[in-house]
Amino acid sequence: MTITASTLGGAVYDRGYRPYDGPRGGRADARWALWRLTVRRALGLRRSWRQKVLPWSLLGLVTVPAMVDIGIRYATRDTPVYEVDFEFLTFREYLGVSTLLMLFVAVSAPDVVCPDRHDRVLPLIFSRQLTGLDYVLAKVGGIFTIVFGFAFLPQMLLFLGQMFVSDTGALDYIGDNADVLWQVPIAVALLALYQAAISVALASLTDRRIVAGIALIGLMMVTTSVSAVFVHVAEPDGTILALLNLWTVPLVLRDLVFLGHVERFGPLDGVEGAAIAAVMVYVAMVATSFAVLLWRYREVNL
Repeated sequence: MTITASTLGGAVYDRGYRPYDGPRGGRADARWALWRLTVRRALGLRRSWRQKVLPWSLLGLVTVPAMVDIGIRYATRDTPVYEVDFEFLTFREYLGVSTLLMLFVAVSAPDVVCPDRHDRVLPLIFSRQLTGLDYVLAKVGGIFTIVFGFAFLPQMLLFLGQMFVSDTGALDYIGDNADVLWQVPIAVALLALYQAAISVALASLTDRRIVAGIALIGLMMVTTSVSAVFVHVAEPDGTILALLNLWTVPLVLRDLVFLGHVERFGPLDGVEGAAIAAVMVYVAMVATSFAVLLWRYREVNL
């Protein structure tokens, strides 16, 4: 039997494929696109509702203290200050609440980094103008942006709320709290950079998201426990070993921004050179994280 084209039943279908003729961006556009993809994935945008629960729940959680503070201030606005038995929330103290966002980065950082290596799409990503440095900046920048936004928005809500319920008027409130307008962004940025760099660096060491998340939480819990032992032994004096608590290192820098010194009656109170040591630990952690990232993405096939 002779096989012909008609007996094979073959057909050609025109699917209308056309070459891309739109605008073509360069390296900066590729980096920007990867940053957008990172932010969108971490926030659960264009994904199922399950991926949206954690980030938006945490945003609501860190916003609650500001709403409570504003509500009590509004309810007691006509009450003399000495009759109000309520310790109002300060902007410096509020940043401590934002450390809860470490739970968010423990989930989001592995989610935006590990799949690229697990699914072997890194060669595809680097087939364009992107370099390892571009990839690192986009990933860390995406997590940094979200953490900064989630920590800064509640602070803005607290500031605006206190401004409008202030007994002395909005303009007087702004004048009395003008320092907050630069202290809060700097302190929040330091927190966001710290959490983003460490979380993405740990996530880059594995292609399994659960392992990366547990590693970050485990690192913070272990260093917190070890530090607590040294602080307890040194009581009532302070000890430089309190800086082993990696969870609270950004809060020490927060105190330097808001107070100009380490917290009084804290584990570092009275320790000579504590402020410089805290800055050195912070810089070392961030620099090490970026060094790990650049090493991990020095070649496409890693």
